[in-house]
Amino acid sequence: MANMKPLTELDTHEVFNQPPPLEGASLFGGDRALVQAVRCADGGTHDQRLDTLGRRCGSAEVIGWGEDANRQLPVLDTHDRFGRRIDEVRFHPAYHELMRLGLESGFAASGWDGSEAGHVLHGAILYLTTQADQGTTCPMTMTYAAVPALRAQPAVADEWVPRILAARYDPAVRPASEKAGVTIGMAMTEKQGGSDVRANTSRATSTGDRDWYAINGHKWFCSAPMCDAFLTLAYAEDGLTCFLLPRWLPDGTRNPGFRVMRLKDKLGDRSNASSEVEYHGALARRVGPEGRGVATIIQMVQHTRLDCVLGSAAQMRSGVAQAIWHTIHRSAFQKRLVDQPAMASLLADLAIESEAATMLGMRLAQSFDADDALSRLLTPIAKYWVCKRAPGVAYEAMEALGGGGYVENGPMPRLFRQSPLNAIWEGSGNVIALDVLRALRREPESGDALHAYLASQRGKNAAYDAWLARLDLARANEGTARITVERAALAAQAAVMLEWGSPLADAFCALRLEDRGVAYGAFEQVIDTRAIIERAAPVPA
Repeated sequence: MANMKPLTELDTHEVFNQPPPLEGASLFGGDRALVQAVRCADGGTHDQRLDTLGRRCGSAEVIGWGEDANRQLPVLDTHDRFGRRIDEVRFHPAYHELMRLGLESGFAASGWDGSEAGHVLHGAILYLTTQADQGTTCPMTMTYAAVPALRAQPAVADEWVPRILAARYDPAVRPASEKAGVTIGMAMTEKQGGSDVRANTSRATSTGDRDWYAINGHKWFCSAPMCDAFLTLAYAEDGLTCFLLPRWLPDGTRNPGFRVMRLKDKLGDRSNASSEVEYHGALARRVGPEGRGVATIIQMVQHTRLDCVLGSAAQMRSGVAQAIWHTIHRSAFQKRLVDQPAMASLLADLAIESEAATMLGMRLAQSFDADDALSRLLTPIAKYWVCKRAPGVAYEAMEALGGGGYVENGPMPRLFRQSPLNAIWEGSGNVIALDVLRALRREPESGDALHAYLASQRGKNAAYDAWLARLDLARANEGTARITVERAALAAQAAVMLEWGSPLADAFCALRLEDRGVAYGAFEQVIDTRAIIERAAPVPA
């Protein structure tokens, strides 16, 4: 956050040729690619709402909240001062302000409350709030994504979904029935299994009281342990089953078997508390049939993947905006950095990457609104590719700022540390690529939908047509899964940009579907770098 009128005339020198902080920018109205993507995805009715939020997220105050929430990290109190067990996490007040801003703007509710193009609206809200802070995105995403899983058990959904749709943030530590709104977390992985949840050892025993069970076991990652309830997996008599484990029981007492053992010391995502938990006879309600735990919770996973795509796209946008802003305002060798050909090539290449990610993410959200077969296959394809590209963009953007981008009181180190997380979340690259192969085998209609969509954009660009002619998903196997998914992702990005008339579509096809160098900015193709950079440049409010 900018300081008030800092001194530039120092005893030994004058401070000049330094860019002003990027604050007060309109994160929606000043992002031409985002505006176009939202409108093309049928979300144009939300322009004013998103512009208001975008101005808020780009303000110095909200940027300061993000800095503060990551500077003073969450603290776990397992016991109170009298020695009684409480398992509570304390946060900097800025964390609560960020949570309130996101949830009360409709982050978790808009996809389910009947809003027009609700998942597109949700995705755009996430895209904006992520640029203020990425850690708080995690509990808000899980709350949003929990709804379809909860609906597998109508009695549970009737109680909990209205609390999500209330679109209120209530950080109070008390029973959910007494709160204005709730958050939902997720705890699936265990030490021995990781992404292989069928290797879990936690066990659930029916209490004989309707759908309540007592769970014994552990979870290696429980994100956001101050959520009001958690979707979790454990083995019941008939197999791996999904449960909703509340922090508080219906009688108004704490769930005595839920223990937070410690918080994770993570590379990034530091404003968010991630934890290890143990279940000592913790009480939970069954969600969905016994033995159908993976099928039940995969509905939640599918929606978290959408958010991983859009979150990584937002990270790219944030890095590219910082890089362009810096190079516009800084000179070297008698010219602005942005006007120097090598830098212009780099920035244009990054801007193309960012826009392609944004448009693919919004097209994916549109497919969620349509509930069509395309979303099943396009989701893991986009999740694999976009999330993997984010760290490279973050690094190159940081390098564009030079040494000034490498210091902790600037935005780039936090962005860089955060950038690998979405690729790791829920299932790393190999897991996601193999899921694409499973979807092709088990749900051929999803492959047909993807082929039809890609084919619909033939005839608009020669490089795209040639790329599509070589794309053969049917020949993919486990050994070639990554290259197959990569090729499909590039085709999908090109198709979306061509469908929606992005002015960067031809440049994308030239730089992604034809031979070129490996690094960003390493290409010989002729593109209009100035026009691309101008389109991607942030616009102050």
